[in-house]
Amino acid sequence: MPLEAPARIVGELTSRGYNAEREAVTRLAAAENPNAALERVLEEIPDDALVVRTDHVETALSTAGAAGAVGAETVAGAESQPADSTPSVSTGTSPVDGDPTGGSPVETEGSRSADPAQRSLEIVGDMTGQSTGTGEYSDFVSVFRDRLDRLGAKLRGRVNHRPATAIQDMPGGSEVAMVGLVNDIRSTASGHWLIELEDATGTFPWLVMKDREYADLVGELLCDEVLAMEGTLADDSGIAFVDAMHFPDVPRTHEPSTADRHVQAALISDVHVGSQEFMADAWNAFADWLHTPDAQHVEYLLLAGDMVEGVGVYPDQDEELDIVDIYEQYEAFSEHLKKIPGDIEIVMIPGNHDAVRLAEPQPGFDEELREIMSVHDPQIVSNPSMVTLEGVSVLMYHGVSLDEVIAELPEEKASYDDPHKAMYHLLKKRHVAPQFGGHTRLAPEEKDYLIIDEVPDIFHTGHVHKLGFGKYHDVLAINSGCWQAQTDFQKSVNIDPDAGFAPIVDLDTLDVTVQKFS
Repeated sequence: MPLEAPARIVGELTSRGYNAEREAVTRLAAAENPNAALERVLEEIPDDALVVRTDHVETALSTAGAAGAVGAETVAGAESQPADSTPSVSTGTSPVDGDPTGGSPVETEGSRSADPAQRSLEIVGDMTGQSTGTGEYSDFVSVFRDRLDRLGAKLRGRVNHRPATAIQDMPGGSEVAMVGLVNDIRSTASGHWLIELEDATGTFPWLVMKDREYADLVGELLCDEVLAMEGTLADDSGIAFVDAMHFPDVPRTHEPSTADRHVQAALISDVHVGSQEFMADAWNAFADWLHTPDAQHVEYLLLAGDMVEGVGVYPDQDEELDIVDIYEQYEAFSEHLKKIPGDIEIVMIPGNHDAVRLAEPQPGFDEELREIMSVHDPQIVSNPSMVTLEGVSVLMYHGVSLDEVIAELPEEKASYDDPHKAMYHLLKKRHVAPQFGGHTRLAPEEKDYLIIDEVPDIFHTGHVHKLGFGKYHDVLAINSGCWQAQTDFQKSVNIDPDAGFAPIVDLDTLDVTVQKFS
């Protein structure tokens, strides 16, 4: 198929106010007389349609004479379409930046699912438009009560729990159990650990002896997480000696769901358009690859935040910006998004560099930014959100709390070199940002939107600019790296990014293949 045919069709559709599905453009370009076929489609398409779909083309081509119309008909203005113009709808046939010769792969027939009905995409937990927090004291009470109630429910059936006030009234030597929030962690003069649990009735101290097996778990604890402890009361009933410690955790019996057909999802994050270090060539190579037969089964793209570099995120950031206006950054991002095949389903959440509130949960973008990023009609949802792709649940979270987990936990338990292992701890705690009042900004809401209520099949994060993946109790954890080379600021804090990688997940097997484009 001539490279320019799809580009001309897209250009003509754009000039008339239409977008188009990739397969629709492919079928038009493959017609005996593409120009005549396009005119027939435009004559028959419903008046209220904004997107030319495959069924519109099929209807027009099946009409007598559509495919073999007189060759003298031409697409208005097509001959004047510049060879190096960028179509408004990505077809896989337009040249990429820096390649005016048209080096993108030629569109291949049937490169995506022929039946869009096979796809399914559902969003769970999008709190955009649901924020009710005002910062009042009652909001803080509500969010922590909700956390204790919901995560505590996962633990109360495993221990014979008692409220803090009831434990205080029990006789010394009694076996006791309590479910609560970690209120304080401190070491004693003799090297033991004192952990204070808090529930709705009060607080109670628990002592972890340094020579007990559970002493090693103390290093994993974060303030404000929910857990259960079992032990024995001291003679004076003023403290309990810990015999067992339980986390909400992912059940070891968890069996992940898989898709019923061979279909793939690309999981990426941290594009950082607007930065001088944004890797445009790597992005273009990724977009090019998505148009090839090797990527024919990639039907979903999940982007876990930081679409742009933002403004004023860290000191002297303006010295490292290629685009200084935040709206122009999003407009540039949208242009890069156009290079992705138009029939790929896209889901995006914000990150800490994006133009939304910093406090988590982060609602999706406002209407002005949504309009700028409307190319390919992406699903734009809050951070975090759960996305279900053909039965496979994916928890998308940008990942700011990973900094805190890595800083608080011992290096052997969590590090930037193995970001997926830090993610394991969030799964174990069943909360994406358990510690309040630290470096992660958290917004008090009527309910805790950061709880991992349902166990996901895939947990996808970004933020730390490192690539890593593995399985925790059969949950696939992926941190997807970034598309930004090392900045001066990253050098100053010793961050060596994994840039230009795209993890590809087979949704029917949950196997991962990493494609490198840098």
